[in-house]
Amino acid sequence: MDGEINNFIKVWILTNTSLCYCYYIAAKIPKGIIRLISLLPIFYIFIILPLNLHSFHLCGPTTFFLVWLGIFKLLLFSFNLGPLSPTPPTLVQFISIACLPIKIKQNPPQKSPQNTDQNPPTPQNNKNPSHQTTPKPKKSVNPIDQTLTNVPNKSILLAIKALLLALVIRTYEYRPHLHPYIILALYCCHMYLGIELVLALSAVPARAILGFELEPQFTEPYLSTSLQDFWGRRWNLMVTNILRPVAYDPVRRISMRILGPRWSRFLAVMSTFAVSGLMHEAIYYYLTRVSPTWEVTWFFVLHGVCVAVEVEMKKAATDRWRLHPMVSRPLTIVFLGVTGNWLFFPQLLRNGVDLKAIDEYGIMIDFVKAHLPLHIIGAKDS
Repeated sequence: MDGEINNFIKVWILTNTSLCYCYYIAAKIPKGIIRLISLLPIFYIFIILPLNLHSFHLCGPTTFFLVWLGIFKLLLFSFNLGPLSPTPPTLVQFISIACLPIKIKQNPPQKSPQNTDQNPPTPQNNKNPSHQTTPKPKKSVNPIDQTLTNVPNKSILLAIKALLLALVIRTYEYRPHLHPYIILALYCCHMYLGIELVLALSAVPARAILGFELEPQFTEPYLSTSLQDFWGRRWNLMVTNILRPVAYDPVRRISMRILGPRWSRFLAVMSTFAVSGLMHEAIYYYLTRVSPTWEVTWFFVLHGVCVAVEVEMKKAATDRWRLHPMVSRPLTIVFLGVTGNWLFFPQLLRNGVDLKAIDEYGIMIDFVKAHLPLHIIGAKDS
């Protein structure tokens, strides 16, 4: 564990050094192909750095932050797009936005009272969210959503989720006596709770030290009423925010004139889910170090098709027919669980990543105990 921690520190020192180059040198180069070429060495560094890590809980998040979010943000930065454009005023802000799963909340300008009725706000659906200047209209909120999501102190909710994660981990001790479907449910809860807590903890420095007001990273995905609701509005919104300008918007814009609005939207949705699948394959490779089997890519392709069909069905039905949330929520969760068991988890299970992740909790506890000051250990023993 000591060697892994040392490698982790070295990886992030090199990451910060690379981002200093991006801020002080690449940012001065005119946008376009020339700036993109100047960033290619950084892309290569970000790709090889996670290979120095072997633990699930250090390699996984580092790969997600650098190979996916970091490279995609710098790719957009090459053309003065995305969250790094305009260039943040300080180096610390640039590094935080570039490599952390955060999105700074944009405060819409206040409108004068006399113009409120004459110029109602309109949503900017196809524009970069970071440059949005008009507030979106308020959507009606289901009472259940409002009760469960409007928590006064989000730290209390995170503490509850941390306790639930600890309970899930403790339950693994009884795995030989549990039904496979119960183990699958535990894995789904483990994945959700673990990812949300890791992303929330990684955003703490940006919120506490820099004073950023951040957009939510998750919005209670277990309340999803459809796949579109799950992937577009609730699950890991940092990925949604970066895939839209990287994949969805350019594909739809290019194909609009050739295919028309309906088929260009379908192609954009499928391209977005395909890119997400390929990036998950990359993360799986870093975790397993074995050649991809493409199951997780097919998982996202399948969900892309389902989302595209769902969007068209909603447009055809409008508000004439809609499932009650008490029905649509369980259906959505069951579909996610069944397809996840079929295509998302097998590659991880075959290579023992689940057992490795569970065993690492005990290793981390022993590591912390071994490095606690002696007077603290003595106080606990007494």
